[in-house]
Amino acid sequence: MIVLTTLAAADPPATSVAAPSDPKDPEPASLVTLSVPDRTAMERLAASGADLTERMRPQPDGSVQVDAVVTPSQLAAYQALGASLAPETPPPPATAQSTAAKDQLVVERAVWFRSRDGYFLSVEASSSAGEAATLSVTWTGQGGSTGRAPMTPYVDAGAYLGHQFSAPVPATSRPQWVTVTSATGGTAEARVRAWPDGERPDRAGPGYQKDFVTQYMPPAQLNERIRALHRRFPKLTELITLPYPTNGYRRHAQALIGTPPAAAVVVTSDAYGSEGGNDLAVELADPGVPGRPLRVTVNGKIITVSLATDGSGAPASTAAQVAAAINATASNAVGGNAVGGNASSSNAVGGNASWSNTTKGSGVKATTYRADPGAGIMAPAPLTQLSDFLHAPADVSRAPARVLALRIGAHRDGTRTGVLAYAQEHAREWVAPLVVVEAAERLLRNQAHDKATRRLLERTDIFIVPTVNPDGANYSFYDFNAQRKNMTNHCPPQQSDPAQRNTWGVDVNRNYATGSLSDGYFGASANCQSGTYAGPAEHSEPESRNVMWLAQAYPNIKFAMNVHSYGGYFMWPPGAYKLDGRVTLPRPTAQQEAYFLRSARTIEEAIAAERGTVTWPQQTGPVTDVLYSAAGNSADELWYEHGVYGWDFEVGADLWNPATRAWEGVGFQPPFAEGHAEAMEFASGLISLVGVAADFREP
Repeated sequence: MIVLTTLAAADPPATSVAAPSDPKDPEPASLVTLSVPDRTAMERLAASGADLTERMRPQPDGSVQVDAVVTPSQLAAYQALGASLAPETPPPPATAQSTAAKDQLVVERAVWFRSRDGYFLSVEASSSAGEAATLSVTWTGQGGSTGRAPMTPYVDAGAYLGHQFSAPVPATSRPQWVTVTSATGGTAEARVRAWPDGERPDRAGPGYQKDFVTQYMPPAQLNERIRALHRRFPKLTELITLPYPTNGYRRHAQALIGTPPAAAVVVTSDAYGSEGGNDLAVELADPGVPGRPLRVTVNGKIITVSLATDGSGAPASTAAQVAAAINATASNAVGGNAVGGNASSSNAVGGNASWSNTTKGSGVKATTYRADPGAGIMAPAPLTQLSDFLHAPADVSRAPARVLALRIGAHRDGTRTGVLAYAQEHAREWVAPLVVVEAAERLLRNQAHDKATRRLLERTDIFIVPTVNPDGANYSFYDFNAQRKNMTNHCPPQQSDPAQRNTWGVDVNRNYATGSLSDGYFGASANCQSGTYAGPAEHSEPESRNVMWLAQAYPNIKFAMNVHSYGGYFMWPPGAYKLDGRVTLPRPTAQQEAYFLRSARTIEEAIAAERGTVTWPQQTGPVTDVLYSAAGNSADELWYEHGVYGWDFEVGADLWNPATRAWEGVGFQPPFAEGHAEAMEFASGLISLVGVAADFREP
């Protein structure tokens, strides 16, 4: 059974956000499109820790639209930063006449492509007037066809990077020439070239097999698929168990007792819920007699708090006093029989005891609600069972997970060029694992009868990791499908009541050690509840250590593809910059940059050959040029520390809607028919990368 929450798999971006529900439950989250007035506001939004997707679209009026996962309270906070729910795409601003001096224009790139939906044009240009310039493009094409469209300034971290279309524009036939014109009279012309125009993929031979993935798969199914491939092809594969076990799909059990904020207590088990925490229960009893002191007793797995009463017999214990009394008596005694002494106000203030995320024991810890002083009077409460709030079936393991890699090749001895393909650093990206599994199936099942496939396995050494983040992936499948991070909670007690459980975890792709948050780079957060939380330290998480272990243990790995979704990007380092001055990590040399781009265009040809999906030119390039800064990402560490050509797929390109004549995003978990199509085309791209590696020669 798969449980989906408000962010439903088949839903388009929402236009409203539901109201909060019960105080012990998380706020519902929705995938929405936000609009901010400019790139500066976009930077403020990213710095706030907003859970932004990779689908970002500059608009002709200078604003920026970006898809984000938000709750109602987050939406209100983001509105204070200038963000709002995006309206329909605004019309292009009128071209105003100006008396300013004529600016100088340069056409940086003008390309056309043909997809299954027809011809499209993409143009990038720069003006000597910078972002203040108002540019438009006219074009002519085959058969005398013409068109015109406005351009949008692209400004990132205060740096003007040129003008471009918000998205490729449709053309009735193949465009041949473009003229870029500014409002002050500047002009520039260029011939339009084909895109991606890379080397054509090898033509599949007779009987070539593909289409092996038939559904979205949680981690257990993914691992079983690669185990089955190893059993079927033992001479061509080996299974590698990566050395660092994850936290596991497990949480400490909790209960929220009382009425937040002043008269509520959060009780948390030392043991994980699956290891006994879910068996515990707490009740707050009214002794029914005047003048009784606060008293806590433990009988087996039941904690009874007998509230203090005043002279009239009314309950008189504050939340802070109740929390302190529980901690004094039940912190080590649950499971046996213990009787607590009387708790007076002199030793019952505060109530914010610390607790460990990894401690396994038989006790509980109590805190007031979100660091509230806890001065409210607690009312009697019936017996309340603690829960870890996890909903996966019992056959989904709660133990620490071992991440698996499938090594494929005819010569797995380190003498062949290694290719690492890894997926699902971000839990909610359900299509990404299908890409690498489909590629593995094709490589193994076609090698016996397809000459091109056999050549790839002879000349390369391939490492497939279907799910880097299995704990978060399980949480996404069974509890909260918008989960991005892993399941390790580093938050303090004031950020750890049950209603905040969907905000916990570390963004695995911000936990690496190159260009990291701690190094001063932008695009990650120190807030443990942020969608881009980098963790308490570089490589604090086993998930990131596992990826880097592969690069260290197998130095023949020279290529890597980090498969993400969604948005239709193809990117490489540098992936991070320092905000002050927009100082990026060192750029590759001109020769290396050319190799990145040439290889990308070849791989994009293979993607397009599957069903006509073209990765946009303005979304092909270094991460800092085409998206935003992502401090502490894995591709940067692979490139700068290990010399690995590290790429990122963002599968799930926008789909053209001919009825509305607009590009539309697909989301993290599109209907499986679309997810399947994305897996097919990007598996072809991944195999093309293996082909690039097969031809690689050390410089």
